Amino acid sequence: MRRINKLIAATLLCAAVPAIAGENKCDPLPAAAAEAEHQLRQTFTNLQFEDFGPAPVKGPIYQALAGGRMVYFAPESDHLLFAAIYDKNGTNLTALAQDASARKRMAAIDPADALVIGPAGAPKVIEFTDPDCPYCQALDRFWAAKAAEGKPVQRLIYFVSGIHPEASAKAEHILCSPDKAAAFKALYSGQHPPTLRKCAAGAATVARDAEAVRKMGISGTPTLIVDGKLISGFQQAALEAFLAEQHKPPAS
Repeated sequence: MRRINKLIAATLLCAAVPAIAGENKCDPLPAAAAEAEHQLRQTFTNLQFEDFGPAPVKGPIYQALAGGRMVYFAPESDHLLFAAIYDKNGTNLTALAQDASARKRMAAIDPADALVIGPAGAPKVIEFTDPDCPYCQALDRFWAAKAAEGKPVQRLIYFVSGIHPEASAKAEHILCSPDKAAAFKALYSGQHPPTLRKCAAGAATVARDAEAVRKMGISGTPTLIVDGKLISGFQQAALEAFLAEQHKPPAS
């Protein structure tokens, strides 16, 4: 509070001093910037800062969810910020907000509606995916590699069908196949059957998934909910950390 009072006092003093020969050497802005830099360095002592200066963002900043990701909007300067906000204790407030939103929106999905791939008893992950998404295909290969290492997961699959033109038909093909896991694996490995299977039950599930995706506000693939946390995109490091924790040997 003392720092703020000093800045206010400096500003009032500058306003009271008339300009001499058209110049006013009492400029409160550099003083405010210097004070802000000092506070930054005192608050986040574990970081090294360089090239400190004013940002183009002006006015109040608001947060919104877009495609499962928290973004920030500064209407006064028309800036959209894709960033993570941390408090002075190092807590990622953006991640907390995304997790809270994910838990709230999970009411829109029913695990009984999911296509389940993976062994019973394995750690569960909720996965919103698209057969024609390259990163979804890479994620499928990642899960297969981890299963080979003895770290399987049970995937609760929901199909996102509004991004690629054949996504809906391919999702229906998987859901209408006698061996859904095998059909899933074939399509995600790049195979394309000469004809795509169709059935009323598969079409209904694709439509139900589309409604769940709409309610969840998901617009990108893959999107996962892992241990109650929302992960946008194929973030391998985050998934490796999850698997390491889930498959950690019991303490002796």
